[in-house]
Amino acid sequence: MALRDVDLSVPEGLFVSLLGPSGCGKTTLLRLIDGLLAPQAGTIRVLGQPPRPGPAMGFVFQSFRLIPWLTVAANVDFPLGEMGLSRAERAERVAAQLEIVGLTRFRDAYPDELSGGMKQRAALARALVTRPRVLLMDEPFASIDAQTRELMQMELMRIWGQQQATVLFVTHSVDEAIVLSDRIVLMGPRPGRIVETLEVDLDRPRWAYDARADARYVKLRAYLSARMRELVLSDPQSDFYRPPA
Repeated sequence: MALRDVDLSVPEGLFVSLLGPSGCGKTTLLRLIDGLLAPQAGTIRVLGQPPRPGPAMGFVFQSFRLIPWLTVAANVDFPLGEMGLSRAERAERVAAQLEIVGLTRFRDAYPDELSGGMKQRAALARALVTRPRVLLMDEPFASIDAQTRELMQMELMRIWGQQQATVLFVTHSVDEAIVLSDRIVLMGPRPGRIVETLEVDLDRPRWAYDARADARYVKLRAYLSARMRELVLSDPQSDFYRPPA
């Protein structure tokens, strides 16, 4: 059993991070919400309906998943094929989304010609081009370098501020969860469960000041780091397990 007794409600327009160590079912939960997996028990509702992939739901994966034989523009256009839009409407949406993520000059490039950060921006544009009401993100910045990751976090906050989709964001990083989120759902492993939910009391927009220097940030980071260590050390299946004395 990957998950047990998960009870989660997310208000529309909120940015929520699922934070926890490996093996706590964060990605499984996203796939259940997207309709890629069916629950063995319990009920899931997304926008009042059973979950199913479609234009109202965007998904950004860790591995980019760009189609290698399509240009950047064609990759971003791809999910519009099922929406019944005219060719002109599709072209307009693609152009607008590439402008938002700063890839207009690379619209005719292929994925293997892009840096890691540019690939992730293309994947983000593809997920957002349908104007989804819900955006699911599975560790989207884990495979890029630290400096690009920080820049992408700022970029994501800027774009989210414009489009205001409801976001569920999976991460192992305490810092990433705090700087991005309105709310953090801390999950524990085997089977996956919700341990605690915390509100992030930091002013937005967070790219406009050094949020990491805020005393509230420092306090929350110390607390979450300690809780993450506890969860890893108390997991019998972890390589770092420490049995109770």
